[in-house]
Amino acid sequence: MSTTPHQGTSGSAPTRRVTVRDIAARKVPGRATDEPVVCITAYTTPMARFMDKHVDLLLVGDSLGMVVYGMDTTLGVTLDMMIAHGKAVVRGASHACVIVDMPFGSYQASPADAFNACARVMAETGCAGIKLEGGREMAKTVRFLTERGIPVMGHIGLTPQSVNQLGGYRARGRTNEEADKLLDDATAIAGAGAFCVVVEGTVDPVARSITDAIEVPTIGIGASPACDGQIIVADDILGLFGTFTPKFVKRYAELGEEVSNAVAKYAADVRARRFPGPEHIFGAKPKR
Repeated sequence: MSTTPHQGTSGSAPTRRVTVRDIAARKVPGRATDEPVVCITAYTTPMARFMDKHVDLLLVGDSLGMVVYGMDTTLGVTLDMMIAHGKAVVRGASHACVIVDMPFGSYQASPADAFNACARVMAETGCAGIKLEGGREMAKTVRFLTERGIPVMGHIGLTPQSVNQLGGYRARGRTNEEADKLLDDATAIAGAGAFCVVVEGTVDPVARSITDAIEVPTIGIGASPACDGQIIVADDILGLFGTFTPKFVKRYAELGEEVSNAVAKYAADVRARRFPGPEHIFGAKPKR
């Protein structure tokens, strides 16, 4: 993805797109950033356009498996799905840095396999980088990718792709052993070259310790306000995903209810033959 100025989506003045280097530079080693990094998920062009100017980073998350496709977990998401949605979000963004999640099974086998999959994602979507899950066990892969020109956003803590191995969706870091492992994971991923690290579902004191310990920004989700930035699933805060609401989500709107009410009014108008009205139809042209 080019870091040169881009034309706005509606003919507005060119804007400079946020780069991965911009994100990394927001971290002041040893303390949280003065201005937290604002991140949110996006899956479609229209939503990317609505959110783009307000945030620093748009993540095309594999959470689309549940949010868009109704899956129970993220494990069924494919590389082709991520590429299709990645293209859509890149088309809708002219300011925010766009990062695409790597789906389960696309990067774990070997660094070479990971490079092939990540290179395809970047080439076909035009995104600025990729995100992958895992701690110390993925450090070799992160280094392999970053040394070959692929920016990596790390992800530790509650990693949804490992939910079966981890024993469910529960907060991490409650024991000294877990806390030590999380700090080791974060240090390894940052040291391998990740430009930032998502810390998910991790108890506050541990997330704070990680933020203090590593020199790249931490991006919290269900972690700590001390993180260098925050990320959230857009549909959660907008009230568009109603299956469940995680503890760490704050609802800023109830758009799901608005959608339901609007469609109910439409359905009533159609059944009463109030829609379409004269102003919504095309009249026949007079015959010559």
